[in-house]
Amino acid sequence: MTKKILVVDDEPAQLRLIDQVLTSNGYEVIKAGSGHEAVRIVFEKKPDLILLDVMMPEIDGWQTCRLIREMSDVPVIMLTGKRNSEDDIVRGLECGADEYLTKPLGNRELMARVRAALRRAEKPSYANQNKKLNFTNDYLTVDVAERKVSVKGERLKLTPREFRLLALLVENTDRVMSHQQVLENVWGWEYIDDVDYVRIYISHLRQKIEPDPSQPRYILTEPGVGYYFNSAS
Repeated sequence: MTKKILVVDDEPAQLRLIDQVLTSNGYEVIKAGSGHEAVRIVFEKKPDLILLDVMMPEIDGWQTCRLIREMSDVPVIMLTGKRNSEDDIVRGLECGADEYLTKPLGNRELMARVRAALRRAEKPSYANQNKKLNFTNDYLTVDVAERKVSVKGERLKLTPREFRLLALLVENTDRVMSHQQVLENVWGWEYIDDVDYVRIYISHLRQKIEPDPSQPRYILTEPGVGYYFNSAS
C-alpha cells in the first residue's frame, strides 16, 4: 500500500519541490499551506508521515504539532531554516516532533529520514513480541506491553519517541546501552552520529520519571559509553 505523506509549508515553491521528490520515490503526497489545514487533513486522511515547516503564519509548526499530537501519534519531521540547536530539539520534543531537517533540503537526506521514520512506525509493537517487559515498585511502573508508565500511581503522558527510549532501556535492564545502540534502536541507523539527541532526550525523560532528576535513580549514565535502567533503584 502506498504511504501517504502530508507536507505542510506556506511556501508554494517548497511544497512543489518536496512533492516532486516524494512522488518520484513512490509516495502519495498531500499538501497543506497552513497549520489549520494540516490539522484538518490529519483528522480526515490520516497520513503515515508529516513533514511540517516551523515558520508559518497564524499558527506555527510548534503549535500545529501540539494540535496534531492531541489526535495522532503519526511521525512528524519538522522543517527548519537553521541548523538544529539544542533549544529547538527540546522545544520539538515538548510538542511531540520526531525529527528535524534543515532547509534547503538535500534529496538523499530527505529520503533517508523519511524512510527511517516510516520504518520505525511499521515496527511491531512490544505487545506482539511475546515478551514480558515491565518494571514496578512503589514509585515507578513501566508496562511496555501495555504502553503505560506511571509515577506514584499517576499515569504519565510520554511522546512516542520518549516511550520507545524508555522501553528500550527497560527491555535491557541493568545492561549498558551505548549511544550508538540507542540511536540505532530508537531513531534508526541513519542517526548513528546524532549523539546529542540521546543526551537531550534522556535529560527530558529524567525530568518526567525521576524523583530528583539531578540525582537519577532509574536512568543512569555510564560515562563515555551510554545509559542503563537500574533495577535496584
